Amino acid sequence: MLAFTHFCGKILWHQKEKSSPLLNQMGQIITQVDAFTNTPFTGNPAAVCILPTPKSDDWMQKVAQEMNLSETAFLLKQEDGYSLRWFTPTTEVPLCGHATLASSHVLWSEGHLSADEAARFQTKSGLLIAKNQGEWIELDFPVNHPTDAIAPQELSQALGVPLKSVMENSQSYLVEVESEDLVRQMQPNFDLLKTLPLPTTIVTSLTALGSEYDFISRFFAPSIGINEDPVTGYAHCCLASFWRDRLRKDDFNAYQASLRGGVIKIRYDGTSRVYLSGQAVTVYRGELL
Repeated sequence: MLAFTHFCGKILWHQKEKSSPLLNQMGQIITQVDAFTNTPFTGNPAAVCILPTPKSDDWMQKVAQEMNLSETAFLLKQEDGYSLRWFTPTTEVPLCGHATLASSHVLWSEGHLSADEAARFQTKSGLLIAKNQGEWIELDFPVNHPTDAIAPQELSQALGVPLKSVMENSQSYLVEVESEDLVRQMQPNFDLLKTLPLPTTIVTSLTALGSEYDFISRFFAPSIGINEDPVTGYAHCCLASFWRDRLRKDDFNAYQASLRGGVIKIRYDGTSRVYLSGQAVTVYRGELL
């Protein structure tokens, strides 16, 4: 059994019974960060573990399940940067923007990197680089172009709104709807979304006239254990290409309209890389025994 105390913004876990074989690494620090926001309890929370030694896939998956956040990030120091892997409560994913942002924030805020050093991550999606730009962190990610798609009949039914257009990439449907209000007000049928061929769905629209944002979106992934992700960097690697083709511009302010909400600045000039900028704030730090 584990108990905790709260002191100066830190949560420290104390063991009261004999260690489980799973938790055989004493003193593993886990930091929880709210990403794509500068305000605690908004944006997208991610747990970050900087590992002193390699851990098994099974251990990382069980820790992610215990944290029960959309993603838990595991970093391991290498000669040129860090290896980085991301786990939802049910599966490992090949790319995650908000947990990369959170990981970068932890490396700088906890002194693992100096402010002028870039964070370099070796991942299943190749080399990812993050740069400290004062109050913002810029992520260098691969763009993910959507292609035209024929929507399954169940897609509109699952989302509960009429579809203006549908595209797809290897993992997601990208659905455009007619208005910002439709994006904000939709209440998807998650059980029906789970039955669709692709595991995740991005829904987007232009914002209302006069908004500070160019477009808004929401992201649903019940098939991988996340009914709705609060703010999704991965989705904006696809949205950047989609909206550049329609709006004929390279820079965007985007808002993901989940209950927690979050802001992403986008720079995309039509090349193979997209630059996503966000803010992050540490919420707590715990010690896993």
